[in-house]
Amino acid sequence: MKKFFKDYDFTLLFAPLLLTAFGVVMVYSASMVYAVIGEGLSSTHYFKKQLTWVSLGLVGFVTMMYFPYQKLQKLRKLILLFVIISLLAVQLFGTTVNNAKSWIDLGLFNFQPSETAKIGLVIFLSAIFARRQAYMEQFGQAVIGPLIVTSIVFSLIVFQPDIGTGAIVLAIAASVFISSGMQMKHVALMGIAGIVTIAFAAMNMVSVERVSRFTGAYQPFQFPESDGYHLIQSYVAIGTGGLGGEGLGQGVQKLGYLLEPHTDFIMAVIAEELGVIGVAIVIGLLALIVLRGFFIARKCKDAFGSLLAIGISFMIGIQAFINLGAVSGLLPVTGVPLPFVSYGGSSLLVLLASVGILNNIARQVRSEDYTSIKKTEDVDTTRERTSYTPHYQNRGGKPWVK
Repeated sequence: MKKFFKDYDFTLLFAPLLLTAFGVVMVYSASMVYAVIGEGLSSTHYFKKQLTWVSLGLVGFVTMMYFPYQKLQKLRKLILLFVIISLLAVQLFGTTVNNAKSWIDLGLFNFQPSETAKIGLVIFLSAIFARRQAYMEQFGQAVIGPLIVTSIVFSLIVFQPDIGTGAIVLAIAASVFISSGMQMKHVALMGIAGIVTIAFAAMNMVSVERVSRFTGAYQPFQFPESDGYHLIQSYVAIGTGGLGGEGLGQGVQKLGYLLEPHTDFIMAVIAEELGVIGVAIVIGLLALIVLRGFFIARKCKDAFGSLLAIGISFMIGIQAFINLGAVSGLLPVTGVPLPFVSYGGSSLLVLLASVGILNNIARQVRSEDYTSIKKTEDVDTTRERTSYTPHYQNRGGKPWVK
């Protein structure tokens, strides 16, 4: 039993599962009225669907926790091919939701290829850069290829159009690029190019809706009945909750006031019903996962595993930051769900599978640490035995006999 548990990183094992379980409860609380009044569905509609996604996500979590992550390096080309084909398919057969063709209707459920593109690109870039560690200073030979691939994935997402998710993909890819060992001057040039690219894409896809997101985020009280309405309702929910909240299920802002209370603004519902304490617990668990992932990346001796852990950790962190920024008015609303907590199938599946990979890397690191400690103990024991002098040799070579 001791051998069974020694390799597990319980922080990365239980923190995501606690957040996911908490998310199921909050999705039910936030969506039950919205489902009935807003969409004419059963009050448990989103709750039951979220339970289904959690069940599938747990299968992915356990599978990736035991599937040797090193094999993903060999599958990098197939993974990239799947990402690109699925992003092309959404352009041809996609379903438009909120003015973006981001979904593919598979009958039983909708699939969002841009979610799998995030982890798929992280795996591909980590695998490529791990193989090119010997010549990372040569920009042309080591970086141009991965940069082209990243640009293709980014472009396919932006054409949906989904500039927000495209920017997230670029940010996640940048974390792997920066951590790969590139020269800082190359990183700076790529950063400038990335900012210019995002700005150019935004300028060429300007619409009244996108402008309203900025005015709603940064001038909400100038447009209280239109662009700023939903953010003001979020402020009301956050302010009403206080320290301990109004009580689970007792929130008012979810009753038709908040936009997408079970997805984009679920943190506002948490703030109103569970107060600062509930918000602090959620943010604390998310921060714990991200920081633990960075720690595992630093400890991992395998370049692929280290880069993979960095990419996954940053993916969770940047999505959490953007969601919290939208709820608080720091950033425009971009439709990014709160990791593990918000309602959503594709996002939850990808996140749980990704944390399964992170657990896999952590198990490898802990196993290596245990083996190293064991070898050190064995060497020390051997030295003690070698230097040990029996008592009887100090007394003429005759042992004590009673």
